[in-house]
Amino acid sequence: MQDQPIKFAVADVWKNLASAETTAGDQIVLRQKGQVFDIRFNGWELMSSQTSASEEILAEMVCRHIDCEAPRVLIGGLRMGYTLRSTLDAVGEQAQVTVCELIPEIVGWNEGPLAALADYPLKDTRVNVRVQSVVDVIVEEGPSFDAIILDTDNGPDAIVHSPNQILYKRETMIRISQMLGDRGVVGVWSAVDSSDFESVLDSVNWTWTRTRVALDEKNDDRCHTIYLAGKNLI
Repeated sequence: MQDQPIKFAVADVWKNLASAETTAGDQIVLRQKGQVFDIRFNGWELMSSQTSASEEILAEMVCRHIDCEAPRVLIGGLRMGYTLRSTLDAVGEQAQVTVCELIPEIVGWNEGPLAALADYPLKDTRVNVRVQSVVDVIVEEGPSFDAIILDTDNGPDAIVHSPNQILYKRETMIRISQMLGDRGVVGVWSAVDSSDFESVLDSVNWTWTRTRVALDEKNDDRCHTIYLAGKNLI
């Protein structure tokens, strides 16, 4: 008797939906398996629709500390739109939300196959998308934001795009402190805890907190980390 070939349901197989390449030669791939989407950067998982809770909580925590009726919020990293959606749901109708996304194809995916995941956040008139590095905006802009959310790369200790390392350096945090003023707040998403980044936050003389968010409610061994910092953080 011959062995029968194993048959897999279509939903059990990853399908590449689209891909992009940066000027540096990095490969970005959008994949789908059943109802699950993920984005991979040079083979590493950058984002999955199955693990969006920490991005949503990041935005909620930051917005909780905003103390004005018409806030200006800067988000570094669009990903699958979850952070943006959570921000929009937490701020008022007078808010202005600027999203920086370095890779134009990711913006296109969020207008196409990923749009419904976070309920079409790019259609919101409060949103301004800038296809550029959030580092450039931080360097170039004046003190014009009330909150900054860095959902960029995989955090300080899990960099997949090496130019993003500058985001977590002391000089960048000092610049962010100048942009935000006394009442501003910055939130940083990280795949893991980072003792080096915590030392940077200490050196800037900020009050800061670290919150771990479990990836799975049944198993809290795997967590993402959220850092919140500000001059007068309560």
